[in-house]
Parts: sequence; C-alpha cells; structure tokens
Amino acid sequence: MPTFSSDGVDIHYQVAGEGYPLLWSHEFAGDITSWEPQVNFFSRRYQVITYCHRGYPPSEVPENPAAYSQDLQVEDMRRLLQHLGIKQAYIGGLSMGGTTTLSFAIAHPEMCRAIIVASAGAGSDPGDRDRLVASWQALSESMIAEGMEKFADGYARGAERLQFLRKDPVGWAKFHASLASHSAQGSALTFRGVQMKRPTIYQLKKDLQQIKAPTLVMIGDEDGPCVDAAVFMKRNIPSCGLAVFPQSGHTINLEEPDLYNRTVLDFLTSVEAGKWV
Repeated sequence: MPTFSSDGVDIHYQVAGEGYPLLWSHEFAGDITSWEPQVNFFSRRYQVITYCHRGYPPSEVPENPAAYSQDLQVEDMRRLLQHLGIKQAYIGGLSMGGTTTLSFAIAHPEMCRAIIVASAGAGSDPGDRDRLVASWQALSESMIAEGMEKFADGYARGAERLQFLRKDPVGWAKFHASLASHSAQGSALTFRGVQMKRPTIYQLKKDLQQIKAPTLVMIGDEDGPCVDAAVFMKRNIPSCGLAVFPQSGHTINLEEPDLYNRTVLDFLTSVEAGKWV
C-alpha cells in the first residue's frame, strides 16, 4: 500500500497507467475509491493519480484539529506530486476536492497544465452561510456521537444525491457503504477545519481572475448549492468553460460517469491540441 509523509501525516495514494499525469482529489463523502470509473477510463492514456485525504483511512487520521485545513489539503497535493517527481500535471477534483483544486491552482499555478473543477462551491451563498455552517457543526457532532452509519443514512439521501440513487441504485449503495465506513473523527475534523473555515468561491474573485490554466468547470443542474458558484467561476476565470449535466445532482463523476469522462477527455484533447481558448 503506497504512502508518503506530508509533514508527518501518512497519505495513501495509488498510480495507474502511463502517460501525462492526471491527479484526482475526492469529495468530503468520498475517498480514493470514488474515482474508480475515472481510473478505469483515463489510465488507458494517462498516468492517473488518486489518494485519500488526511482523515480518510487508509491515510492517517490525525487527532489534532489543527492538522485539518484547506491550506494543508493543498500542501498534501503539492507534496504528493513532489513525492512522485511530477513538476506539472492535470489537476481535477469534485466538491471538496474541486475547491482544493482551485486553491492549488491559485497557490501553485506553475504545477497546473489544466484544471477540472466539478460540483464545487457549497456554502458560498452569503445569505445562507451562517445556517449552513451551523448545520455542518451539528453534523460533525452527530458523527462523533452517533457514528458514521447513521450519518451516512441521512447524508447519502440529501437532495443533491437522490439523483444518483434514482439512476444507479447499485452504484449509490456502494457509495453509501463506503461513506458509512469512514472515520468519524477524521470526517468531523475535516468538516470543522476545511468546510467551515475555507473561503467561499465569491471571496476568491480576485484570485480566480488570475488563473491562467485552461479550466473546465462541471456541474449538475440539480446541484442547488453549487450552480451559482459554477456560473461565477465561468465568469471570472479567464480560460474557463462550463459544462452542465442535465437532471444531475452532486456526485456527477459517479452518477454520470460516461458523460463525465467524455467531457473531460474532450477538454484535455482540446488543451493538448492548443485549441482551448
């Protein structure tokens, strides 16, 4: 089981395929297995890198709350690429991983040939921010008090995940079981240190306008908390394209894997041909 140390925290990762490196960063409710459809597809022509964030076994679960933040997730990504001897890559992520991807592109633009940002921006609405942060705090407390199985029963049936259940109940059941097996401590501290403290998409406006890397933003049209943020990114990142998946929710890489993969492949092919404007 390959791991590397990020300032003393062991991070589990996997590499599949050969070619130009393509790294995927998972969402809060996911882990390294969330990218299976993408690993199977893209490893035919790329070196595909996936990993578990700190707090997600088999990566280490630090007990110190200070070990969890957006900046540390960005640093973990940088150190993973450094560990593999990679100076530049395609960087992609979904939800929490999508926001990490954006922050990585802002912090380390020279390491990004292109970026893929999917289903990112939950919690950015200033009119709903206080309520959402309070709900995240309550959810983090319930994980510790009641365990991940009960948390997963509710979270996996959220309004933006019912589309996945409707389209692919077998795939959704696998997702649900994986979420139920996560570390309660790691998940709770991730909520408190990352989601509740990171800047919103709207607060990143000036930084987004400085991103030079070709950018693909993807969103499900029924992913309510993220749709406006996706449009905002399209309007502010200079070389950004926006793909909207019809009647789709939050976890679009699993809910619509064929469409997701083909959309990303078309983007990467355009970048490689020098055709992405």
